[in-house]
Parts: sequence; structure tokens; C-alpha cells
Amino acid sequence: MIRSMTGFGRGEYSDGKRNVIIEVKSVNHRYCDINVKMPRRYLFAEEAMKKALKKYVRRGKVDCSVTVENLTESDVKIRLNRPAAAQYIENLTALKDEFGVSGEVTLDLLAGFPDVMQQVPEVEDEEAITRAMVNAADEAGRHLEEMRGVEGGKLAKDLLARGELVKDLVARIEKRSDSVPKEYRERLTERIRDLMENSEIEVPEDRVAVEVAFFADKCNITEELTRLKSHMDQMKAIIESGTEAEGKKLDFLVQEMNREANTIGSKANDLTITELMLRVKAEVEKIREQVQNIE
Repeated sequence: MIRSMTGFGRGEYSDGKRNVIIEVKSVNHRYCDINVKMPRRYLFAEEAMKKALKKYVRRGKVDCSVTVENLTESDVKIRLNRPAAAQYIENLTALKDEFGVSGEVTLDLLAGFPDVMQQVPEVEDEEAITRAMVNAADEAGRHLEEMRGVEGGKLAKDLLARGELVKDLVARIEKRSDSVPKEYRERLTERIRDLMENSEIEVPEDRVAVEVAFFADKCNITEELTRLKSHMDQMKAIIESGTEAEGKKLDFLVQEMNREANTIGSKANDLTITELMLRVKAEVEKIREQVQNIE
């Protein structure tokens, strides 16, 4: 199925000791690019989380935020740094004696130095935390994929409608192009008649035929119209096939559509066809914009 590269997903997992919340949002990108924002103490789980998300994302820039809520009191211990305390006492006492300053080295003073009394957090259970984050990431990835699928369905509907509109415009161009050489012949004959009105010289009919044939060949757009219709049919087939990650194929097709549309516009020596081609190019541009958002 066609999926958009734009979406949002949220996952939450609790193992009794901690509650992990992961939120992901994605936008257009040429490749798969996952950026994780999480507390530094949990960086050991980053690659496992990315691997879990990549099951659901093939293309797109994904921003992932991680929140960890501890459900139990952490076992934080206080460690006394005796060597540091001894150094402070020794140096402060020497400072007092050398410069004759007043004051006492007290417990309050020593406790104010951050390296004297140090907090030692409990050792993280990396395996359990990684498992919790992967489970939360998996849920967030599934929700992201679902939303991208819904958005992709809307894109598919719009693309199919625009494809049919382009084919209708192409049919009108085909019908019009059949009469262009005939009208050119009539205009050419009329112009020659006006120029030669007072002359006894007659322009050979075969010369007119050669001129008309040259004009018809120069502005012939049959092949380009056929290829443009074929590209529209291919786009429809890709969208309706249900195959995943078809954004790059569609992007290539749109480039070909643009090429054919530009060629037709430059070759068509007719105001009506030019006006119709401007509408075709406008629709192809809208198709291109939509395709840019397909995974």
C-alpha cells in the first residue's frame, strides 16, 4: 500500500520499575534517517531502538523523543571522598596559618565542596531498560505506520484523480492535434491566395503539400502523447498494486511526465493545445508535490 512519509506515533511500556514513553514524528526525506533524543544515561539502548523503528520506516526523517519515569525509589548512595576531604582540611589550615586569616574549617564548609560528598547512583539494568525501550519503540512504530498508511490512502486517491484528469486533457489534445495540419493548410492556402490575388502565377499544389507535410512533421506530438498516457497508466498500476515503498518509482515517472509535457509544449504550434498543455503541466506539478511525500 502507498504510505505517506508524514506521520506521528506514540508508544508506552512499563515493566514495574520504570515507564518508558516514546514519541516519533516523521517528515519527507530521501533516505531513512532516525534521530533519537534521550537522556545520556540511556544511550546504550539507542541502536536497539533505531533497529525496532526501522521495521516500520523505509524512507523519511524520523525524530524520536524518549522519556523514562522511574516507578520505584532509586537506590542512591552517598560516598565520602576521604582523600579529598583531607586535602581540603590540610590546604585550608595552611592558608589560615600562612596569611593569618580567621575562620574555622567546619563540617558545613567541607560539605559545600561537591567532590567531598558524592552521590553514587545504582547500576542501571541495561538489559531490562533496553527491552522496555524496544517495546515502547515497537508500539510507536506501529502507530506511526498506521498513520502514514491513512495519509498514504489520501495521497493515492488524489493522485489517481489527477492522473485521470491528465488523461482526459491528453485525449482532448489528441483530438485537436489531428486537425492542426488541415487548418494550417487552409491558412497557408488563403494567405497565398491573398498575396497572389493580382498575379497570374499559380503556386503548385504539390509545393503546398510539401510545406504542410513539413509543418505536420515538425509539430507531430503523437509519440509524446502516447508516452505520457503510458506514464499515467504506470502510475495508476503502481498505486493500485499495493506494493510498499514505491515513492522512488513514482518520482522517476513524474520526471518522465515532465519531460514529455515540456516536449509537447515546445512542439505544439497551436494555441488551443498550448493552453491544454499548461493545464497538464500544472497537474503534473501537483502530482510531483504529492509524490515527494510518498515513502
